Amino acid sequence: MSRRHYAITVQQASLESPALARLAALTRESSERLRAVEALIPPLLRPALQAGPIDGDCWCLLVRGNAAAAKTRQLLPALQAHLRSRGWEVNSIRLKIHG
Repeated sequence: MSRRHYAITVQQASLESPALARLAALTRESSERLRAVEALIPPLLRPALQAGPIDGDCWCLLVRGNAAAAKTRQLLPALQAHLRSRGWEVNSIRLKIHG
């Protein structure tokens, strides 16, 4: 039996796979969370942050460098409170330092 291979978009693939659809939804939600708290983050710190994975009630922020992580740690209580006020169940925000 021969198979034809053809390219499909991520959106098409997620429609055919419940696991991929869930992953796409979590990625979208993580980006929405970061946009929701953006006003609370100092403008010079914003480029150092990226939305990371969501694991239950824990959200991860990817932070570029130790200095940015230290400053972001100070903002975590305000970020969590703001997200909860917007309806997201976020009991903790984890920081992961990258590149």
